Amino acid sequence: MTDTNKNLEALYPFLHGRAKNPLSENSSLLESINQKVAQSVSEKEKFFEENGQALIEISKAIANVYRDKRCMFAMGNGGSSCDAAHFAVEFLHPVTAGRPSLPATNLTMDAAMISAVANDVGVDYIFSRQLEALARTGDGLIGFSTSGNSKNLIEAFRFAKKNGIITIGMVGGDGGAMLSSGLVDHCLVVRTDSIHRVQEVHVTTYHILWDLVHTLLADHRGLTV
Repeated sequence: MTDTNKNLEALYPFLHGRAKNPLSENSSLLESINQKVAQSVSEKEKFFEENGQALIEISKAIANVYRDKRCMFAMGNGGSSCDAAHFAVEFLHPVTAGRPSLPATNLTMDAAMISAVANDVGVDYIFSRQLEALARTGDGLIGFSTSGNSKNLIEAFRFAKKNGIITIGMVGGDGGAMLSSGLVDHCLVVRTDSIHRVQEVHVTTYHILWDLVHTLLADHRGLTV
C-alpha cells in the first residue's frame, strides 16, 4: 500500500470497515497540511521563475495607465471575483505609508447591475456592459479565472480590445480560451489543475504587481489621478 493510500485510509477508515483512530487521524491530517503547503510553495516557485520578466512588463503597463490618469478595472467569477475585489482595494487603499490611492474599479461589486444585465441580456455581458459605461481608451482591465474559459471575461476582453483598453489575464490550467483568444495583451498562466493552488499564486502575483507599480511610479508620487 502506498503512503497516499495509507493516509486516505487513516482519514476515512469507515470506508474500510474500521473505526477512526484519533492519533492516526491527527498524524494523517498533519501530513495532509505539509503536502498542501509544499505544493503551494512549489507552484509559486515554478510560476515566478517562469514569469518574472512578464510581471515586470505587466507592472509597466499598469504604471502607464496611472501615468496617463486612467483607471484599472478588475473582474472575475466566484472565488476569482474575490481576487478582483482584492486587486482593486490594494490600489484604492494602499497599506504602505506614502503611497497614493490609485483608481481601480471592481466590476463584481454591484449586485443590482450584475443581476439586471444577467436577467435582461445574459450573464456573458455582466462585465462588458459596465465597461461600455465606465471605461475609456487607455484604461486597463484585469480578469481572473482559474480555467481561462469564462465567457463573460472573454466578452469583456473583446470590448476592451476594440476600445483601446489594456488587457491582462490571470488564469490556471492550460490558459483556456483567454490565452488562445488573442484578446489579452498579457496573460499569466499558473500551470496546475488545482484551483486552490492557482488562486494562491494569483494572490501573491497581484501583491507583487501592486508593489512593482508603485516602485515604477515613485517619481510621480505627487501626481493627482
